[in-house]
Amino acid sequence: MRDLNITQSITARDAASLEKYFSEIAREPTINAEEEVLLAGKIRQGDLSALHKLVKANLRFVVSVAKKYQHQGMPMGDLISEGNLGLLEAAKRFDETRGFKFISYAVWWIRQRIMEALLDKTRMIRLPANQVDMIVHVNRATGVLEQQLERLPVQDEIAAFLETAEWKVKEALYVAPFTHSYDKADSASDDGYSLLDRLQVDEPGAEGFLETSQLKQQLDDLLARLNGAERSVIFYHYGLDGHSELSAPEIGNRLGVSAERVRQLRNRAITKLQENARLQKFEIY
Repeated sequence: MRDLNITQSITARDAASLEKYFSEIAREPTINAEEEVLLAGKIRQGDLSALHKLVKANLRFVVSVAKKYQHQGMPMGDLISEGNLGLLEAAKRFDETRGFKFISYAVWWIRQRIMEALLDKTRMIRLPANQVDMIVHVNRATGVLEQQLERLPVQDEIAAFLETAEWKVKEALYVAPFTHSYDKADSASDDGYSLLDRLQVDEPGAEGFLETSQLKQQLDDLLARLNGAERSVIFYHYGLDGHSELSAPEIGNRLGVSAERVRQLRNRAITKLQENARLQKFEIY
């Protein structure tokens, strides 16, 4: 299959033109599950117009994902560019016969591309090459296993898949707790839709992108003051970033620590967040 011409137009975005870009993609019509199935079949037959349509209909979701990785060393425009390449790869690989909605499949590819770009940048700053490589391997293994098991894999399953020591997986999860695809259906929901599925219906458009980004930036600034273990516990405990809410024992099993240690990390993190929120005059409800 030839490369799609849209590649350059959706990746060569200057940060200064983001507002215009948000307006453009907000006008792109969404597509339903039946259309996704039809487009996926055409894509496998080499139909570039179908690939183009599937990608453009989902560009807004790349922005939703990219915003979660702000303030980690890359401009927003670059994060979106990397995410768009992940979206394009997902569109080429999507198998509609598996029964997944496209965005539930694509979000992993979007996050993987963004995380690998961030890790490449981080490699030069603070992490040794072998640790970065392990994080990438754990990220990929988690995505594969989650699709096979239809749930999040635990550490020993990831270690077995990678044929490596469990402590290496544990270390990778601590260093980079946001490298996984957590677009599982919300346990409190009856419709089986994930957070990103709902965004397809509720996405606010260009004005919403700009308005919510200010709040997201404040939250990101607060969370950036926590260490990796504290952030992991907070994200799992409160179900942030598309995670399902987990209990202290469940978080402990995920991170390889005791439930009591999870409670200690949670309490310490909450205290830090409250103190920094007061300093920034930011309301936490």
